[in-house]
Amino acid sequence: MKLVASLTSPYARKIRVALAEKGLPFSLEVDIPWLAETSVPDYNPLGKVPALVADDGEVWYDSPVIAEYLETLGGATLIPADRLAALPVRQTEALADGITDAAVAAFLESRRPAGQQDSASIERQITKIHRGLAALDRRLVERKGMAGANLGLGDIAAACALGYLDFRFASLVWRSTHPELAAWAADVLARPSFVSTTPPPA
Repeated sequence: MKLVASLTSPYARKIRVALAEKGLPFSLEVDIPWLAETSVPDYNPLGKVPALVADDGEVWYDSPVIAEYLETLGGATLIPADRLAALPVRQTEALADGITDAAVAAFLESRRPAGQQDSASIERQITKIHRGLAALDRRLVERKGMAGANLGLGDIAAACALGYLDFRFASLVWRSTHPELAAWAADVLARPSFVSTTPPPA
């Protein structure tokens, strides 16, 4: 298998961590979708990473779909096979991905020239992040789709979202307002699969 990914993409990190936790071999093709010479659209018509090229040549894209495909290949179970039991995990993944979506949108807007930035848009995204973190905190306490006996996809997605906030929004200081989430994240982010996929310095 080949994974086409950016080293700073939190969505690609989710899949890299999942591959590591499942012990599935793959090659990594680093590509940055924003560059003019990118080949990402050759794999994903939307020009987004990650994209996974399976051994049979099929290309899977969008991280939730890739994660679902990986469950068919064996290794550690990250999504319960029972569809009803899987729903809380997928809900946590969706919440974490939504936090990431808001963070990415805010970051991209902040990268525009100062005179062209929409500060109201950035503030809306930051508000979404705070609401998402509060909801993630509740799911942690209630053990809904995360913090179970074994690491699952919900845990991976949540930790990747929090790691992205550390990477792009260090000023957010989310740990002080969510101490239980911070303690949980410290343990998960210390796993080898996360340490080895830490984004390079910005």
